[in-house]
Amino acid sequence: MITQETNELITLASSGDQQAFTALVRRFEPQVHAVCLKMVHNQETARDLTQETFVKAFGALDSFDRSYTFSTWLYKIARNTCIDHFRRQKLETYSLDAPLQTKEGEMQRDFPSPINSPERHLILKERGRLIADAIESLPDKYREVIRLRHKQELPYEEIAGILDVPLGTVKARLFRARELLKKRLKSI
Repeated sequence: MITQETNELITLASSGDQQAFTALVRRFEPQVHAVCLKMVHNQETARDLTQETFVKAFGALDSFDRSYTFSTWLYKIARNTCIDHFRRQKLETYSLDAPLQTKEGEMQRDFPSPINSPERHLILKERGRLIADAIESLPDKYREVIRLRHKQELPYEEIAGILDVPLGTVKARLFRARELLKKRLKSI
């Protein structure tokens, strides 16, 4: 819902009262600017987009549904204005398939696949071994709960039944086991 004062300013502004609209801008400009700045990460661009947001809002005041919050309506206009800004930007792109022009002539690009490289396979295998070793080094009650949850993918309730402990104990043991694993793996 909107405040009575904001509602009156909207009514006056939609009938063409420039001072009422200026009052609305003053009231909501910092928040709208913050929304724009968060999206574009540039002060000058955010200021321009904030101004554009209020121009759009002034033109669409008659369509504002007063059962909703005015600020939310403005933030939506601001987000859409920023999205439109990004769409207007021409990103410089390059084709990975097109040959590269150099002084010596044309060269084809060849990119190795990082997915199936022998190095990646060895790294993943070693990482798996380190994790398995870290799990094995845990005390029994933590190792058991980790295996049931992450290897067998059992729900907490089922683990509690298997271990014959309360659900809260299962959650606490999992938390503690994960913390121990983080410490052990961080030191490697």
